[in-house]
Amino acid sequence: MKPIFSTLLSVLLLTTLLTACSDGETYADMKKKERKAIDRFIENNNVIGHINWISESTFYAQDSTTDVSKNQFVRFNDDGIYMQIVRKGDGKSMVELAKEQPDSTARLVILSRFMEYDIKNADTTYCNYYAQAIVDKMICTYTHRGRSYTASFTEGYMKNYYGAMVPAGWLKPLNFIRLTRTAGREAKVRIIVPHASGTSNAQNYVLPYYYEITYQLGK
Repeated sequence: MKPIFSTLLSVLLLTTLLTACSDGETYADMKKKERKAIDRFIENNNVIGHINWISESTFYAQDSTTDVSKNQFVRFNDDGIYMQIVRKGDGKSMVELAKEQPDSTARLVILSRFMEYDIKNADTTYCNYYAQAIVDKMICTYTHRGRSYTASFTEGYMKNYYGAMVPAGWLKPLNFIRLTRTAGREAKVRIIVPHASGTSNAQNYVLPYYYEITYQLGK
């Protein structure tokens, strides 16, 4: 029994040591690493090149648009999200569509194609661009009184890998885009999402992600 006890004790000590090392990195340390990773991505990356970010005041002065030819992204102060509107989209805004429904809350179906890129580890994680039979579908609820959104994924990669919760970063563009059912005329954004506005995985591991997302009104 002694050799077995010795082995178990060694495993226990190793586990304790690894846990202690892991615990040595605080949440503040992880946030600093995230900030540095985002800054590096903005300065130089192999996905879309150097990003020129603008303030919210400049963004609103430009009628809530970003100049794609200059690779402009607006930085939002409240959550640290960076967003580029590639296409605003045809159709109507979320608020306009919601007003067409008589209830205090409006429910809309939104279809998305996307690419997800792990900024810290410089790797594309998921993408449904090329899987024509697969589209990520969400049910978005808009509350008129609070002018707020909630949403749940009902099918697609995001639901399969991260669960039904739609990250706040995915909902942010809904304030600025227009929704249509016409393919090829749908809204498209590029967005850098810090962990706090990201998926459960991003929040758990303090990981920032870059997304390219299209938004098309579903049925």
